[in-house]
Amino acid sequence: MKVYNTLSRQKEEFIPQGDEVKMYVCGINPYADCHIGHAMSYIFFDVVRRYLEFRGYEVRHIQNITDIEDNIIARANKLGISVSELTEKYTIRYLEDMDALNVTRADIYPKATEEIPKIIEIVQGLIDKGYAYESDGIVYFRVRNVADYGKLSKRSLESMMAGARIEPGEEKEHPMDFILWKAAKPGEPSWQSPWGEGRPGWHIECSAMSLKYLGETLDIHGGGQDLVFPHHENEIAQSESFTGVKPFVKYWMHNGMVQLGEEKMSKSLGNLITIREALEKYSADAIRIFVLSSHYRRPLTYSEEALEAAERGVERLRQLARREFTGKIDEEKIDLEIYRQKFIEAMDDDFNTAQVMAVLFDLARDVNRYADEGYNVIHGQQVLMALSSLLGLTLKEPDMTSLEVEPFIELHKSTIAKIRKAKLDQVIEQVETILAQEHTNLDDARSYINLLRGIRDALRKDKQFQLADEIRAKLDKLGVVLEDTPQGTVWKRKR
Repeated sequence: MKVYNTLSRQKEEFIPQGDEVKMYVCGINPYADCHIGHAMSYIFFDVVRRYLEFRGYEVRHIQNITDIEDNIIARANKLGISVSELTEKYTIRYLEDMDALNVTRADIYPKATEEIPKIIEIVQGLIDKGYAYESDGIVYFRVRNVADYGKLSKRSLESMMAGARIEPGEEKEHPMDFILWKAAKPGEPSWQSPWGEGRPGWHIECSAMSLKYLGETLDIHGGGQDLVFPHHENEIAQSESFTGVKPFVKYWMHNGMVQLGEEKMSKSLGNLITIREALEKYSADAIRIFVLSSHYRRPLTYSEEALEAAERGVERLRQLARREFTGKIDEEKIDLEIYRQKFIEAMDDDFNTAQVMAVLFDLARDVNRYADEGYNVIHGQQVLMALSSLLGLTLKEPDMTSLEVEPFIELHKSTIAKIRKAKLDQVIEQVETILAQEHTNLDDARSYINLLRGIRDALRKDKQFQLADEIRAKLDKLGVVLEDTPQGTVWKRKR
């Protein structure tokens, strides 16, 4: 099993320190809803954790909550609420988002404000060792005392100096020295320290939390590529200087950025699609497939077209997951071990989920093909569902029972724009026309069939049974059978 290490810029054999893999993934600054960029990172590292556990490792996963920093303070002041009220609200919403995306929760979510004693211990230790100094209540880290500073980002101290300057009021020894402890400002949360009232700097928080909960050397430290410098570079410097132990991290893993147009998606730029907005239009499985269909180290461009394609892919897998087989089980038609090995080989090659998704859809194609020929290939279905689960895919039917007709039509306006304002009876007629004239392959008509299914569910809820039965009858004529089950309405081809 090989993992690309940002520190060495090459794939390395994955050899953790023991049976328990110590994994730290940089968390959120909770002052607004999380966006698809967050989803990309946390979905990927969720798959890493799932696969390591599949390979027999125990994983101790820590993810921090940075609940005190400049943006949080500014947002709380703007809203006229306390920092704790703001961060508590968006921490809860973050966890709800992760649950909705089927992201396994970390073992611990330490908060920076609850780790002040450990932070102060490390800052004082760095001062005692000559790696840090205090100036007017602010504690800075001496980058010149670290011979290999810049080793993660592959930048020399001289190259970092371009554009660097000492801001007014700062008493730095060197322009690249960074803050470990900030002096208190009026109206800001602060804590007592040996250097006066203040609060921690951004970088020291992660070092304190990772050292406290995972020890002096981590197996995996993850985060976005935008954190390589200065955040992770500074984490290395202060952690290794404090402990005297190298390496601080064995494998640095960084995911690419989600782009909206030409720029990365971020809160600060304001060009973002929140996870909640995406989940209003697409299933969690579709969002996961969208993320996992690209290699994690590459940039990922958000588009409605890409999400719609992912949703169609999910529906293909869902239909196979709910397909029923009859007759004698045929174990010889599909060599399932080949698919298992291809899956493992792709994941062992630096978690190549893009290749894994291709394997998954190839397996689905073969299972469907033999099933169409009358063979009972239920074992192939079971393998597909097991491999899907390792990627965090549930393949559950989306819940349509609470949707009313007009919001449902609006939800699908990107694919069926011309009918979003039509009356209900016209919608039925027009969708029937689309299915009959434009699509001979039902696989290509999934979004339209799902639309009709959703409209029918809403009509039944509103006790408009005659119109609901009309939809069912028209779909039946088109070769699509609707079945009402305890889990909701499902559809399948006529045999």
